[in-house]
Amino acid sequence: MNTLPESILLRARALPEGGVVSPKEFLHLGSRAAVDQAFSRLAKEDKLLRVARGAYVAPISSRFGTRAPAPEKVVEALASQSGDVVAPHGANAANALGLTQQVPVREVYVTSGRTRKLTLGRSEIMVKHVPRWMLALGTGQAGAAVRALAWLGPTHASKSLAALHRSLAPMEWNALESNRATLPSWMARAIGEEAARV
Repeated sequence: MNTLPESILLRARALPEGGVVSPKEFLHLGSRAAVDQAFSRLAKEDKLLRVARGAYVAPISSRFGTRAPAPEKVVEALASQSGDVVAPHGANAANALGLTQQVPVREVYVTSGRTRKLTLGRSEIMVKHVPRWMLALGTGQAGAAVRALAWLGPTHASKSLAALHRSLAPMEWNALESNRATLPSWMARAIGEEAARV
């Protein structure tokens, strides 16, 4: 039979990269104090990384040593655990869609859930709560376009929309155009004006 720390490690290592384990999952194996102490000890020994309060991940081992899991994998795992929608920040979306050459220095995601700061090794990831309209079109290209436009702001909207109209798949452009009533007025107007040009 495995000890409590061994059981925790076995579970953490069995998950895909970035999979999150929580002390609450192990309360059937011991008291809350014992479980918390086991997690604390594993984190001090660098066998687990504490990413947020009550959330731990296993480091990834390779022939080059150990590293923290990819930030997007951890964010995805936390999102699926909580049921929140999480997507890349508007600056990342604008870069991915070719609307800017700027590459964000910090890892930032937006969420329908609460704002939280995650620590992954030496890097810090920010997960910011945003209004519902920013995530209404999901995590696809139309949703990325909304977040990119929000980040770029009203002054750059029309120029950016012309580029988006050319680059987005017709289905994604139609999703953006047909959902403009849920967006801020300046964005809805700019999308309508671009659609009318065709």
